[in-house]
Amino acid sequence: MKSDTVAVVLVPPLLIVGVLLLALPALVLGGKGLFRHRGYNAAEPGDRASVVTIVLLRALLLLLLLLVSGVVLLSTIGAMVVGVELHGMVYVLFVLDLLMAALALLTFARRERRPGRRRASPARR
Repeated sequence: MKSDTVAVVLVPPLLIVGVLLLALPALVLGGKGLFRHRGYNAAEPGDRASVVTIVLLRALLLLLLLLVSGVVLLSTIGAMVVGVELHGMVYVLFVLDLLMAALALLTFARRERRPGRRRASPARR
């Protein structure tokens, strides 16, 4: 019986921390990287359709991430206030939230790497 009370008291704050530390930064960084794309050539009209498709899919992912994060936070905080156990679907949505946040962070929410500096040589070129 004691392990049940530990799960009720310990797990909801961990869910909140997980959403706040991974999903919300992914939303912010993903919003900054939404329209950033490399290799786009304005001279070729075929490139325009692919860029529009990529931007729409990124926006859809960020919208789903926002909605799922909101549902998880609202459900978790509500369960903590009322003092009831979380429904199993909240855990499924939490895992989905973390997976979508990882997808956003690993694809378009990264900062661009600077090109490596060439080593300075004392010899003249």
